[in-house]
Amino acid sequence: MAVNVQGVTGKKKDFTSLPLAKIQAFSVETAGTFDLDAELELWFSGLGKVKFEFSGKTDVAYLNKLVAHHVL
Repeated sequence: MAVNVQGVTGKKKDFTSLPLAKIQAFSVETAGTFDLDAELELWFSGLGKVKFEFSGKTDVAYLNKLVAHHVL
């Protein structure tokens, strides 16, 4: 499930369901010293690439294990 917060106040939200069974590949990029954002990229069959950005405090290693568990 992906949530896209929209608008000035952030009250408008777009919820998108992404099927794990359609993931063909994924990539995780951790936060660095100067680049504080972590990223998760998923490639879906019939949809293309979807990119998620997280704050540096997000445990992307856990996200990697979670996606790998359900995809591989």
